[in-house]
Amino acid sequence: MSDISQSIAIATQLVLDLDPGLVAIVARSFTVSVSATAFACLIGCTLGAMLGARDFSGKRITILLLNTYVAIPAVVVGLITYLLLSRSGPLGSLGWLFSLQAMIFAQTLLVIPLAATMTRQLIEDADRRIGEGLRSMGAGLLARALLLLVHERAALLTILITCFGRAIAEVGTVMMVGGNIDGFTRVMTTAIALETSKGDLPLAIGLGIVLLMAVLLLNLLLFAVAHRSPGQEARS
Repeated sequence: MSDISQSIAIATQLVLDLDPGLVAIVARSFTVSVSATAFACLIGCTLGAMLGARDFSGKRITILLLNTYVAIPAVVVGLITYLLLSRSGPLGSLGWLFSLQAMIFAQTLLVIPLAATMTRQLIEDADRRIGEGLRSMGAGLLARALLLLVHERAALLTILITCFGRAIAEVGTVMMVGGNIDGFTRVMTTAIALETSKGDLPLAIGLGIVLLMAVLLLNLLLFAVAHRSPGQEARS
């Protein structure tokens, strides 16, 4: 117990002192996850909005496939990304394997279906309420989808925060394609796994503290968005 207490004390000091090694890992984690979330939400939210605002014959099958994609284990996404980026893969010429680009690409593929699924449901619900009015004003599919996204911007922010949380908490996918290389592709989740297996608990606990703080902040943001009053939304 004393060893654990000592490790926690050292870890806390590492965080308070802004240890360069810890800060570098944290900064790398946020760089990868923010970039992946931006790309994934740009693609996923656009696809989800178009899907939610449009009715077509294969829509149910498309939604089923999209939901199946969401449920695919992260390590399978990592495997697919590895095969795509490997030397003999279709994207091997990019030379991204075991790099930050590969990690961003993998997290983007992982988060796209989540962003698309949540946005599709959001836009479908909004379209039932105000879609007919937009159609009566001559708004086409793209214009209607964009207007609905703007109208539901508070809920859209919730989707963005949720997608970022999904990205930054991922470990298996980024470890497979990034290689967990010290000083290059090591991020918080992969470093925690490695340092714990090595018995270096202070660094693992320190990174765990930062990750928990990040998750807490995300939940506080979600709570603030969810409880924002209609009057505040209208004035913004």
